[in-house]
Amino acid sequence: MFKYILLIVAIVSIGTVQAQNTIKFHINNAVTNEPVKGATAKIEETNSIFKSDNDGNIILENLKNGNYTLSISIEGYVPNRILFKVPSTANFIEIALQSEDEEAEEMEEIIVTSTRGTRTISNIPTRVEFIAGEELEEKANMKPGDIRMMLNESTGIQTQQTSATSGNSSIRIQGLDGRYTQILKDGFPIYSGASSGLGLLQTPPLDLKQVEIIKGSASTLYGGGAIAGLVNLVSKTPTEERELRFLINGTSALGLDINGFYSQQFNKIGLTVFASHDRNAPYDPADIQLTAIPKFERFNFNPKLFVNFNENTKLNFGINTVFENRIGGNIDYIKDENKYPGSYFERNKTQRISTQFALTHKFNEKESLTIKNSFNNFSRVITIPDYVFDGLQNSTFSEISYSKNGEIAEWVAGGNLYTDNFTENSQASFPLRNYNQITYGAFLQNTVKAKEWLEIETGLRGDYVIDYGFSLLPRVSALFKISSKFTSRIGGGLGYKTPAIFTEESERIQYQNVLPINSDFNKLEKSYGFNFDVNYKTKITEDLSLSWNQLFFYTNVDNPLILNPLPDNIYQFVNVNGYLDTKGTETNMKLGYKDFKLFLGYTYTDASIDSNGVKSQNPLTAKHRLNNVLMYEVEEKWKAGLEAYYYSSQKLSDGTTGRDYWIFGFMAERLWENFSVYANFENFTDTRQTKFGSIYTGTITNPVFKDIYAPLDGFVVNAGIKIKI
Repeated sequence: MFKYILLIVAIVSIGTVQAQNTIKFHINNAVTNEPVKGATAKIEETNSIFKSDNDGNIILENLKNGNYTLSISIEGYVPNRILFKVPSTANFIEIALQSEDEEAEEMEEIIVTSTRGTRTISNIPTRVEFIAGEELEEKANMKPGDIRMMLNESTGIQTQQTSATSGNSSIRIQGLDGRYTQILKDGFPIYSGASSGLGLLQTPPLDLKQVEIIKGSASTLYGGGAIAGLVNLVSKTPTEERELRFLINGTSALGLDINGFYSQQFNKIGLTVFASHDRNAPYDPADIQLTAIPKFERFNFNPKLFVNFNENTKLNFGINTVFENRIGGNIDYIKDENKYPGSYFERNKTQRISTQFALTHKFNEKESLTIKNSFNNFSRVITIPDYVFDGLQNSTFSEISYSKNGEIAEWVAGGNLYTDNFTENSQASFPLRNYNQITYGAFLQNTVKAKEWLEIETGLRGDYVIDYGFSLLPRVSALFKISSKFTSRIGGGLGYKTPAIFTEESERIQYQNVLPINSDFNKLEKSYGFNFDVNYKTKITEDLSLSWNQLFFYTNVDNPLILNPLPDNIYQFVNVNGYLDTKGTETNMKLGYKDFKLFLGYTYTDASIDSNGVKSQNPLTAKHRLNNVLMYEVEEKWKAGLEAYYYSSQKLSDGTTGRDYWIFGFMAERLWENFSVYANFENFTDTRQTKFGSIYTGTITNPVFKDIYAPLDGFVVNAGIKIKI
């Protein structure tokens, strides 16, 4: 009998042992694929609780046969529940957790091309801001003919109008003049030199995929000119699904914009084509006989070809063209030149033809080689009474780079050659401003995942500028992942700027009587700077989310180049015996509640110049700025936005101080499947500098213009239709 009892016990024991099972769970981030450590996992049927280890793993042992429910939770992620059965056909189960802020996680999937890596924006040590997707389309509704407003509505950025009658503008980042910012198209520097005053005006946004903004020194990959930062305009690329879009926009200020974009991938060949026609009649809302918006007509045509020879070798080649005539000044003269001889006018005739070529070959999944080249031909003729500026700029950019992207580290190394040749056509006896600049550069950049919580990016660049010598430019930045909700970045580097006559100061006087740059007299402007920011995002309730970013910045430029008046109305660029520095903070906060989003931004900028020990405020820099936007959106149906922007008083170049002011705007859009209609009421309180006082001294036939620090066009309504076929 005892033997039978032992046999039964043995059989039951064997069955029990066979019913014990082991299953391994791996928990990772749904977007970044990184392991999630410290997640709590609870088996609801047994109330057993486990924690994921540093590798995101949880091992469950000695489970009896049956059905189980595993609940997983951790702060910053959406809770997850999965059902599993024992015994299971798989002893390894992967679980992807979604961040609580689903929208933010979708944005993190955007690959930032400016850093030349493959990382998403959440894993890049360099601080990069971007405008993409719906935000890009919303901003394009407000001014579909150019990108000035899109950039001006970002904290820390101010577009500065340099011509009272023609609207020429440049971009200022964190209080530094426009010449310290590089504007790129798909990584190519085609907007520098003679074209810098018109680049923002001649770039419609319809063919852009995203806009990337790096504030502070970005010298490693793009050269010393990016002292204040860079703006990279990233074009759309073709996909297998055809994209055909049209935009027609009209304004109450007598403007018309017609834009079209087409893209499609055909097996190994892809194509994008952008074309636009923008025009405006002369517009004078202040009734002072001077144009707030000049008469202009512009054509853009940008075709681009993409060739995929195979999975590893790809080529793209594009052409960008702009042809524009614009004339501002006395509005009666512009309407009928024969009736009003002797009137003041400013005419700009420009033509740009540039090419972009890039060939990329992947040796394997991690290593690739890229060869790039661009050629830029830009001609500009400025005509005012009794003076003509006529110049042709030819510039080239060539680069070869090697990149290696690993799980832990990324490397980018390369060399480039930049040439910039300017030739002036003039019959006057005044010295010609011709120059020929050649820059040889080499760079190396490394991005490494030092710890789970720490990413470090280091860069080193060496540039040799003919006539100005060698510059060594180190840069470093770091990303600290303090928690799933809290991150911080810190970075800094050196930069330089080669002297040229094309600055905001000389643009205001149409380069009249400005002496040429002299390499024996002028020298490089050299800089150093750093920035530090903290980021926090959380979901307060199911419907209420919060994200907050606080940035601190500082930049110093030694021996800055300024335009110095000489006797007989002659001007010469000199390097100040001193420095220009700018420091301040940027605060960005975003609140989301159901269909509403509130954006609050504040910029504090303290920019000053020290010349021979005498310190003064840098002109045309608002010390305090507020950016406030409230958006309401019903997906695929309605969009509506209310904006309010504040600019504090600004010191002007004549020593006086301008008024502080507010600008308000409202935009609404109704969407259907294949088209939408929109209307934008910009500056509906009609804030204008012409309301604050006269914008010129002297007579209407020979005006001397004051600095333009506030809008001149006032309240403008624009409305249009967007069609997607």
